[in-house]
Amino acid sequence: MAISPSPMQGFYDDVTNVSDFIWGGIWNGETVLLFPPMVVILLGVGLWLMIGLRFYPILKLGTAFAGLFKKDKDAANGEISPFAALSTALSGQVGTGNLAGVATAITLGGPGALFWMWITALLGMALAFAEGSLAIRYREKGPDGHYRGGPMNYIRNGLGKRWNWLAVVFCVGLLFSSVATGNMIQANSFADSVSGLTGLPEWGAGLIAAIAVFVVIIGGIKSIGSIAEKVVPFMAITYVLMAVLALALNYQGIPGAFATIFDSAFSGEAAAGGFLGAGMIMAIRAGVARGLFSNEAGQGSTPIAHAVARTNDPAKQGRFAMMGTFIDTIIICTATGLVLLVVQGAFPYTGADGVAVMQPHVWTSDLRGFAMTEAAYASAFPFLVFGNVTLGGLVASIALILFVFTTLITWGYYGERAATYLFGMKTAIPFRLFWVVMIFVGSFQEIELVWRLGDIANAAMALPNLVALALLSTVVFALAKGDKTAGKDHK
Repeated sequence: MAISPSPMQGFYDDVTNVSDFIWGGIWNGETVLLFPPMVVILLGVGLWLMIGLRFYPILKLGTAFAGLFKKDKDAANGEISPFAALSTALSGQVGTGNLAGVATAITLGGPGALFWMWITALLGMALAFAEGSLAIRYREKGPDGHYRGGPMNYIRNGLGKRWNWLAVVFCVGLLFSSVATGNMIQANSFADSVSGLTGLPEWGAGLIAAIAVFVVIIGGIKSIGSIAEKVVPFMAITYVLMAVLALALNYQGIPGAFATIFDSAFSGEAAAGGFLGAGMIMAIRAGVARGLFSNEAGQGSTPIAHAVARTNDPAKQGRFAMMGTFIDTIIICTATGLVLLVVQGAFPYTGADGVAVMQPHVWTSDLRGFAMTEAAYASAFPFLVFGNVTLGGLVASIALILFVFTTLITWGYYGERAATYLFGMKTAIPFRLFWVVMIFVGSFQEIELVWRLGDIANAAMALPNLVALALLSTVVFALAKGDKTAGKDHK
């Protein structure tokens, strides 16, 4: 007699199917669509914007970076500097996806997944430009005298009152996504890393994280921006320099790594060892999905940070926004990916016969996720620091801790914006208190179900945002040409 699944197991199976279908085109473990719905929609809107912008995001990338060193002349309106807004957005973008996500993409899709992450980032720059420019164009000053904005504002103010339902759907998705992927999952990763380094129980690490985040977010966006513009550049530059040093120590493998990336991206040939990819389609799906998870382009989160920049030039902040996508994926994710492909060592892979065979590269081993990244750095810098902890392992763990911490403070603001849009400004302080409590709770929970719910919530965010970007695309094209007041105002 067959035993029917429990209600909880049935619920989990349903959530898993919805999540797998949206992001993987899979139902009940079987592939039903070659290209998942969210991948098609995100890349489709990104391609439409890139063509309509006449490749503006790529052609103006140099101008965007040059803007980092120019003194602001229009600093009258807004809450934080354009650079602080970029740093805040980056603090939400740069997280577990840059370390564990890249490893997962290569595991599932082979080295070719890295190539498709690059393609995704280039199209994502068009999405990010649209989000950043619209965020400035349609932001508003609240009754408390502070500026705020994001997809909910450019949906409501750019499309009109009849579209407010779409803004509400976005905010509901954002609220759930912030608690799931922006809070509990990040807190769990933070606690795991701190516990692994210090032996501290996970709840203790979670308590430390909760207190540290509370100290920052209680001061609002100005406090968050102040911390972000100091911490984010330092941690990003330091991490990239360590990756460059690891690659320099293994420079012989760099040409072969690039050859493998391009060959795997188009040939679909399986590699040796533990590679789980299954051809070109898998490479595309894995690269696109993990790239989008990392840089958040089109998801609708980063324009909330860019909306409070002290600037009256939508195109300028749009360039800062697209630069964030470039830094996150083209620079930081590439640094991680090359380390995984280039660094040599001895990494175990267990064959079908149960015998472990040592592999020269970590991506063909049994290791998965962050453990893969940590092992690669440990092999590059094998010097023991304390106990069995190597210098490389320490660097990777500290990078993860810092990346996750900054993600926690930024996504706290994103979630607060959703709560205040839905329920009013009176919910701001209670939400901040709720946020830090959930950090503590998430640090010691089993959160596989939270991952799945977070994937669905991310889609619930992205779909309304992408609809708005498509409908407001003509406004985006005009903003890129310098028309700062393009589009209608619906107050």
